[in-house]
Amino acid sequence: MVTGQDQRGRPAVSQDRQSLEQQQSQPQQFASDNYAGICPEAWAAMAEANEGSAVAYGDDDWTHRASDAFRALFQTNCEVFFAFNGTAANSLALASLCQSYHSVICAASAHVETDECGAPEFFSNGSKLLVATTDGGKLTPDAVLALATGRSDIHYPKPRAVTITQPTETGQVYTLDEIAALSATCRDLGLRLHMDGARFANACAALGCSPAEMTWKVGVDVLCFGGTKNGMAVGEAILFFDRALALDFDYRCKQAGQLASKMRFLSAPWVGVLESGAWLRNAAHGNACARRLAAAIADVSGIEPMFPVEANAVFLRAPEAVLQGLRENGWRFYTFIGGGARFMFAWDADLARVDQLAADIRAIAA
Repeated sequence: MVTGQDQRGRPAVSQDRQSLEQQQSQPQQFASDNYAGICPEAWAAMAEANEGSAVAYGDDDWTHRASDAFRALFQTNCEVFFAFNGTAANSLALASLCQSYHSVICAASAHVETDECGAPEFFSNGSKLLVATTDGGKLTPDAVLALATGRSDIHYPKPRAVTITQPTETGQVYTLDEIAALSATCRDLGLRLHMDGARFANACAALGCSPAEMTWKVGVDVLCFGGTKNGMAVGEAILFFDRALALDFDYRCKQAGQLASKMRFLSAPWVGVLESGAWLRNAAHGNACARRLAAAIADVSGIEPMFPVEANAVFLRAPEAVLQGLRENGWRFYTFIGGGARFMFAWDADLARVDQLAADIRAIAA
């Protein structure tokens, strides 16, 4: 925005524009992988989808192509739906598994419990979340069994589903054996298994397994595959491996305001990242940056990891003076889990900036 002229006769730049330029020039931060921009593959697909017109409400070639790309990647004929964000994806998926008098078992630190403003309960018309306190945020078969069988009287909401976050909110990854064990417990109890995969790609990169091996082949019924944290501007995919569970899910999406009229702009980025393999490359880079930071500060006295570094997150326990020193050096981070600093690394993490963070931690701690 230009507002008049300065004293030398040059166009005067408004304060708003100056502020914007300052923001754009600020150094990269690792407080959240939501800070990242759009990866080239997703951006190119959106630009291509923007050429000409397309049928609305998901009956377009891009949405069909994205759905088929998921089926090819997962090696199964799953039902695929697209939502704007993870809260909607998780909440609508769980609502499709439950009636209002049912309950969903989750870890106490699960995103659906702590960070979705009651959306799972809202969209299910009241299904209750039953939380289990476990080490590191991982559910175990024993924890599921205890909650599912603790009461069976009509005065208590009947357990109907289990949800796990892969990776967990503490950055830990369920192994294939752990998921299979949870699935077996669910089957024994007549429960459905939902996976919150906001960082699903990071888990695949960490385990070196295929998406199929981590989902339907070990008994996952429904997956919410995160795109926002994997290089897209917006958008999550809901995959039903048991197609019968997807009955009328399109109506549920519409009612919840998740049916995009120009659906191609939600689905086209998926074509870009899936068909090119960028979904996995992006995740592998984020994971590698997390390991790089952890290795660089492993010998620093007074600094220790709060949880194993298994995906793209590093949680550090440090004296408050160190945390304050990092803030004064301009670093942004969250301390909402356990009081330590959380650093998240996305597809665009700059290795030089990762190294600068490590150097600052070492200097301040010294």
